[in-house]
Amino acid sequence: MSIQHHISDELLLSYAAGDLAEGWSIAIATHLALCPSCRRRLDFMEHAGGEMLEMACDEPADDGSWEAMKARLSDGTPPSAREPAKPAAPAGDAVIPEPLRSYLGGDLADLKWKALGRGAYHIRIPTSDRETSVRLLRIPAGKPVPEHSHGGRELTLVLKGSFQDGQSLFKRGDLEEADESMQHQPVATPDEDCICLAVTDAPLKFRSLLVRLVQPMLGI
Repeated sequence: MSIQHHISDELLLSYAAGDLAEGWSIAIATHLALCPSCRRRLDFMEHAGGEMLEMACDEPADDGSWEAMKARLSDGTPPSAREPAKPAAPAGDAVIPEPLRSYLGGDLADLKWKALGRGAYHIRIPTSDRETSVRLLRIPAGKPVPEHSHGGRELTLVLKGSFQDGQSLFKRGDLEEADESMQHQPVATPDEDCICLAVTDAPLKFRSLLVRLVQPMLGI
């Protein structure tokens, strides 16, 4: 598995600091379970943050401390006395890794899907925060998601199959981040259904009038 689309530095820093709502954290933690590269980045950030805290105890932080840390993250300079990164537990044969599998109550064969229409299915995933909406989606092979833009941020993590979005292909483990500036129509590749985790903080803005009419009933 070769993951090409990773967590942005800003999101990963917020996750390391514990500043993300539960929905975002589920997506990030599930990607981390599949991506050794991002686990190493997270380990790097946590060590760098620890060093900054130690420095802050010794002397007042100057205005350039935050910029200096971001520069170190960008150029890959390791913090001093860094320990090897500790990988998360491997997913093994499970399609759905932890922590998402615990939220769903099982792996793919255990799931009970609800129809969205046009052959698509979803499962809503309850969380304790009111900021995000979290759901598992199953898009039929070769079929598109209705064209839409966003009222906020959307994270989409591929767990099985793949989808094409413009010139970019997203496969298992890949994470797509979209915002208000993006209008798109992802299409599941024709080889198999695409199963992905989607997290949003605002309703999608569909181009189709028909989809907009049924949107309140679907809760998307």
